[in-house]
Amino acid sequence: MAGRLDTDSLLLLHDALARLEQGFEALPPLDTAPDDPAALREVLNQVAERLRDNYPYFHPQYAGQMLKPPHAIARLAYALAMWINPNNHALDGGRASSAMEKEAVADIARMFGWDTHLGHLTSGGTMANLEALWIAGLATPGAAIVASAQAHYTHGRISTVLKLPFESIPADSRGRMDIAALERRLAAGGVGTVVATLGTTAVGSVDPLPDILALRERYGFRVHADCAYGGYYGLADNLARPARAAFDRLSEVDSIVIDPHKHGLQPYGCGCVVFRDPAVGRHYRHDSPYTYFSSNELHLGEISLECSRPGAAAVALWATQKLFPLVRGGEFAKRLSECRAAALGLHDFVASDDRFIPVSEPELDIVVWAARAGSTAESSARAREIFAKAAKAGLHLALAELPVEFFGSPWAGGGTVTALRSVLMKPEHLREIRQIQGLLGQSAA
Repeated sequence: MAGRLDTDSLLLLHDALARLEQGFEALPPLDTAPDDPAALREVLNQVAERLRDNYPYFHPQYAGQMLKPPHAIARLAYALAMWINPNNHALDGGRASSAMEKEAVADIARMFGWDTHLGHLTSGGTMANLEALWIAGLATPGAAIVASAQAHYTHGRISTVLKLPFESIPADSRGRMDIAALERRLAAGGVGTVVATLGTTAVGSVDPLPDILALRERYGFRVHADCAYGGYYGLADNLARPARAAFDRLSEVDSIVIDPHKHGLQPYGCGCVVFRDPAVGRHYRHDSPYTYFSSNELHLGEISLECSRPGAAAVALWATQKLFPLVRGGEFAKRLSECRAAALGLHDFVASDDRFIPVSEPELDIVVWAARAGSTAESSARAREIFAKAAKAGLHLALAELPVEFFGSPWAGGGTVTALRSVLMKPEHLREIRQIQGLLGQSAA
């Protein structure tokens, strides 16, 4: 009988550990047995009990927040590296894992069309975006950072930390940056960087990058692409025309952030920042007399703001990209297309049910809909009721507070409404879409 959690792959880890150990045969043997196996077993069982107090993030019936289980190859490679616990700050702390990080990041840069670049992994998208905006502030001192009202809130917070002026640009009814509003702000002057979001975290909308690039020709500014959530979707083969056009122009921006721990099948935390112009490395230049002496090669700590970073994250990413190359038409790309197909299936179900009011067709894999009711208060209360009933039935959704304009303004007075939200970022969601639709329909009955 098949289990719900993968345990068979642990046998592969045992074999890989034996192969790893062969590389250290010249060393004197060590007693590596645990001091008290019984105590270790007891604590591990306590951990397992505590971890049962979680939603089933790994299962397709969890369709709420952006939580995707790492692939077995990522889990195993990460665990294998932990027997050494390399540190990718300096080469003497992680020679092999540093090389693997450079290779993995180069694969990501090539996915965006860059053969030359400067980049590295980070602890997540927030730190990656901080580095991108830090460079933007140094490149255009005193100029403002602007992003869509639907961009991630981290950009405003980061700008405050960096003491950079930040302004929000209104979004249109599909959650994308309003280009007319952006141009009005650009005409007023003083904008140094425009953040284009390719995959907003609320509704998965994709900012119109071609229009932003056209405005750059007239007004001159840096373009930073926050692709933390949606960056891999450039590989998918079933994007609608506007999203496809945006992803096809990513090679023209100045910097890109992507989170392999979202769609890249990695454990938390694994973010990545890449710059088109390697010359921005001059802004990172510093010295560390006790860590950078071991090699004349570039240490990753010399091109990042973070110091100690887990080499295991790089090993896991490298292994995953070896198994699933980042190419159009490959297995990895196919899985992304399946996620969007699942989202389209759920959207069609919601749109055909007169109990719901959907946001427009999903651009990626996030589906959002409101409960049809006489007022925003009634709709919000109904959404919370459906959310709770679905959870009891085993279907885990999410809630989002969104502008009523996203739903065609069915209520007078504007404002916001609490809507239901589903993130279908597991390829298994496509195979289970009828089950998800059925549970949603029952919960709304």
